[in-house]
Amino acid sequence: MVVDERTRHSMYSKLKELMGDEDAAALMEHLPPVGWADVATKRDLDLLQTRFEASLSRALQSQTKLFVGWMLGAMTLLLAASAGITTALQ
Repeated sequence: MVVDERTRHSMYSKLKELMGDEDAAALMEHLPPVGWADVATKRDLDLLQTRFEASLSRALQSQTKLFVGWMLGAMTLLLAASAGITTALQ
């Protein structure tokens, strides 16, 4: 069931009669929000994009450092192995 503003008001009125203003308001706060106030704004999307780009940049930097480290290690081992083979053949 989708809760719209009219349904929320009706529920609040009934709860207010049964429980009083304060308890009814506290209970209503636990319902998911509705209305235009809950729609993401351009500013919200820009902030999300900025955070995503920063997170992606950090992840790519970390991955690149790891990849370069592994490649340098592998190249060093290959160079040492080829030098050992060359020395053994002479």
